[in-house]
Amino acid sequence: MAKTPLRPSPPPLEANDVAIVGGGTVLWFLGFLVLLPFDSTLSANGHPYWPWICLAGAGLGLIGLWYCRARRAAIQRSRAAAEESPQNPESPATRLD
Repeated sequence: MAKTPLRPSPPPLEANDVAIVGGGTVLWFLGFLVLLPFDSTLSANGHPYWPWICLAGAGLGLIGLWYCRARRAAIQRSRAAAEESPQNPESPATRLD
């Protein structure tokens, strides 16, 4: 079989990570609130940890929100610094991928 020719990689997609992680965090917290009234039923059926799993997911989501916001700010600072600094034609080429 003939190999297919290699093509250059497409540029990465830009997504709103903060909105995605924020939505997931809200869903985990909503799951906690929905399961909380059924704590005694869940305990009787051997699942007392389900609400706390949801709360842990919400807590990890808050950490994810902090990380995504810090990452977005760092990317914006990097782009702003790249726009301010003049391009030096004598500098060696670097590979970005």
